[in-house]
Amino acid sequence: MHGERPAVPETALSAESIAPVSVSKRRRPAWVQDWQLYALLALPMLYFLVFKYIPMYGVTIAFKEFNMFEGIWSSPWAGLDAFREIFAMQDFYKVLRNTFLLNLLDLAVSFPAPILLALLLNEVRIPWFKKGAQTVLYLPHFISWVIIGGMVYQLLSTNTGLVNHLLKVSGIGAIPFLTEPAYWIMTYVGTGVWQNAGWGTIIYLAALTGINKELYEAADVDGAGRLRKIWSITLPSIKPTIMILLIINIGHMASIGFERPFVLGNPLVTDVSDVISTFVYKVGVQSARFSIATAIGLFQAVVGLIFLLASNYISKKVTDQGIW
Repeated sequence: MHGERPAVPETALSAESIAPVSVSKRRRPAWVQDWQLYALLALPMLYFLVFKYIPMYGVTIAFKEFNMFEGIWSSPWAGLDAFREIFAMQDFYKVLRNTFLLNLLDLAVSFPAPILLALLLNEVRIPWFKKGAQTVLYLPHFISWVIIGGMVYQLLSTNTGLVNHLLKVSGIGAIPFLTEPAYWIMTYVGTGVWQNAGWGTIIYLAALTGINKELYEAADVDGAGRLRKIWSITLPSIKPTIMILLIINIGHMASIGFERPFVLGNPLVTDVSDVISTFVYKVGVQSARFSIATAIGLFQAVVGLIFLLASNYISKKVTDQGIW
């Protein structure tokens, strides 16, 4: 009829009613719209602020003649004297060499171990066996290095160790796992693989679950075997994860944990077991030379940053994968 208004489509009404709301939401700040996410982020940011960034003020100790009774602020400035003293020490270059050597061997042996282990676990088709194997492999990560050191001495000690006792009985003879530098390095790297390989598989197994299953189905149709699928599908799919973790590990080349070399080391192998962390403990902490200890820590941080940036740059150029 002529007096009736034309019917407005329902879609037009819904768009008109929704438009003002969407415009108002766009005008609101991001932190207001997603305040729950920012609230969750507040606690981790507070942790890093209090325990990571504020203590960075203590780096100034490296440039002062620090006196604990006077405090950081009142201690007199010494310039680069601490760094000159460090670079004049012959032992510093020895521990620096040992640190890079042990970290390089760890990178060559311990880094591929979780990848290989994750690939093997991914091929297991029995659920209960896979879960049990994962649990057993994770357990060494939760054992402290003090306990691991005791286990190593009980098993590999030259005179009383169980392994050497069996070797003597079999006629092979005892092997100086803990007293000869070459054997000690092998023991050091091997215990590191045993403790960390299982735990490192968690990230790679998580990456493996994100691979599209249709790729494997297509490979089955083409007649590809397990090794071919691992080489052509699995490894390329987790390549970004591998590269990120590799870059992070290279960034730690100048730093090394204290517990492992300290617990496994002994006076017979100090030429290879003394590293930067134990050197800081002996020279800086035991002798109360805090300026020296801080200067070495700052040196480690700067060298580690250089390694991190360089490895990330090379990775971006070669593989187009990087942290940022």
